[in-house]
Amino acid sequence: MDCLFCRIIQKKITAQVIYENDTVLAILDIHPKAPGHTIILPRIHTETILGYPVSKGSDLFESVKKVTTILNKVLKPDGFTIGINHGKSAGQAIGHLHIHIIPRWSNDGGSSIHGVVDNRSNSNPEEIKELISQSYKK
Repeated sequence: MDCLFCRIIQKKITAQVIYENDTVLAILDIHPKAPGHTIILPRIHTETILGYPVSKGSDLFESVKKVTTILNKVLKPDGFTIGINHGKSAGQAIGHLHIHIIPRWSNDGGSSIHGVVDNRSNSNPEEIKELISQSYKK
């Protein structure tokens, strides 16, 4: 497997590591959108959240919380945008699950997650819920 993030996790490629434990490695993004923009890399290789073991989910998000706490204490931003680009069409450039923690300031020119996409349809929430409900009955 030739995964950039796996090579970083294995310390074959140098990165600015700000936190690590048995579950994750947290590095500063080399193309930051804000000071302190951090990427949480699970040590388990999987392309998306769908392949990540449920049993490891609490460890992963506990690490997100710890790193966010560290960044909050040190940088004192006004908030954070925390997210996952899931798949190429969503902007995932590297096929290894990773979570972005982006410190935010009130004057940073960014927007909320709601500003990422605007692809509304004529479907209403009830129709979508029915489609989802039908998929579980099969």
